[in-house]
Amino acid sequence: MESNKIQAMTETFEGHAQQTEGGVEYWLARDLQVLLGYTEWRNFMKAIEKAETACDVSGHQVSNHFVDVNKMVELGSGSQREIDDVMLTRYACYLIAQNGDPRKPEIAFAQTYFAIQTRRAEIIEQRLLEVERVSARKKLSETEKELSSVIFEQTGGNQNFALIRSKGDQALFGKSTQAMKAQWRVPDTRPLADFAPTIILKAKDFATEITIHNAREHQMRSEPQISSEHITNNQAVRDTLLSRGIRPEALPPAEDVKKVERRMSSDEKKALKSPDKLENL
Repeated sequence: MESNKIQAMTETFEGHAQQTEGGVEYWLARDLQVLLGYTEWRNFMKAIEKAETACDVSGHQVSNHFVDVNKMVELGSGSQREIDDVMLTRYACYLIAQNGDPRKPEIAFAQTYFAIQTRRAEIIEQRLLEVERVSARKKLSETEKELSSVIFEQTGGNQNFALIRSKGDQALFGKSTQAMKAQWRVPDTRPLADFAPTIILKAKDFATEITIHNAREHQMRSEPQISSEHITNNQAVRDTLLSRGIRPEALPPAEDVKKVERRMSSDEKKALKSPDKLENL
């Protein structure tokens, strides 16, 4: 396919994209029918039905990607008639294209176009999740440093911090820090938190913030007092997670957060050096 034709088709597909008030991109099925070279609406509806089945089988909620709507169209006589239409997300369009005949230039283009666009969205989503986790890990580190300072100021010894933190882990996981390290295969020299999923990082951070607040508020002067407070707070957070069907010790470990940070840093440097490569994602 010639480059100028590809450019024209790209602009045509992008020109038919619309957005909901919430900013979700979508295409109308009546427009996509024409873009994909279908002359009969009933034949195109068969392709939509196949795509809905594929969506369901893949584990996605069909109603999140295929939304039935009605719209008014002008007739030759000047009157209007209501017709059926379907709002389609980018993913829905991709599934419809996948059920088409790739020998047709319109279908071959659409399969590639929506696959790339969907992949871009997946990459962005994954990066945002990684940013969230790295941010949560940094926040927990800052909160634990603050707790360490509070312990030193109010008990006169930093050596109690590791003990208090380990008691918090026992309350949160129902297992010791060492037991969780063994389960998650965390090296002895690395903190357990570097391999914890985001929800656990935030849970530990919340419990630690409460401990800091109450240790200061009630002027706790001994390790047993602060330990008891930290155990209570982690147990409360654990109970909340359990009530929502989340068992902390049953969660799988996340990727080493240091590796995630290095990859993010490397990708940013590459993007700055070769911004045009983003076109090839």
